[in-house]
Amino acid sequence: MSASLGLFRLQQVDRQIDRARTQLETIRKTLENDVELKAALSRTETAQADHHRASHEMKIAEAEVDAQKIKIENAESSLYGGNIKNPKELQDLQKDIVSLKKYLVTLEERQLEAMLKVETEENELQSAKTDLEKIQARLGSEHGKLIEEQSAIIKQLERLTEEREAALAPIESSQLQIYEGLRQQKRGVAVAEINDNACTSCGTTLNASVQQNARSQKQLVNCPSCGRILFAN
Repeated sequence: MSASLGLFRLQQVDRQIDRARTQLETIRKTLENDVELKAALSRTETAQADHHRASHEMKIAEAEVDAQKIKIENAESSLYGGNIKNPKELQDLQKDIVSLKKYLVTLEERQLEAMLKVETEENELQSAKTDLEKIQARLGSEHGKLIEEQSAIIKQLERLTEEREAALAPIESSQLQIYEGLRQQKRGVAVAEINDNACTSCGTTLNASVQQNARSQKQLVNCPSCGRILFAN
């Protein structure tokens, strides 16, 4: 996979997120005179963000526990496998196993805390959604269509947030920093596709060398005119 492909896919998700947020903002402005509804929406959005963050932290905690267990299994396999004969090495390995198991207890405590936090945030999210639904039902005749649209967009944002997290996985942190910087500078479009030998963002014709380099699996290539990252199929 080319270095720019992952960023191009991320940008596709980010642009959908941008559009969804713009739509939400437009709806909010229409509904902003209803203070109660606005407060309920704010609470729900905060609860969704907190729940997503807690879920992510729990996944990390689970991964750390699993990794620590593998370390212990490998160390015990070395200890009892019969390949190590030196008493000093065996003693040091036993000490390492004790240390690894001690740290595993700490990691499992963190995992439990993370699980409890997810449960707490999930309860808060459900409570916020329930309260929001009650207010929406009461105001349904007045803001029916807007509220339905808003609920759909919020669900869409939840899905897109998960897609974005998946899209981030293969991207190096240094490349992500470049991408985020360009997104701010270039009105949300950091990656430009090459089409008909030209940059689709600024229209500059690109020579064969630049187009070939844009297919690189490791390096990023920028448009010589607009500076955006070039993506070539």
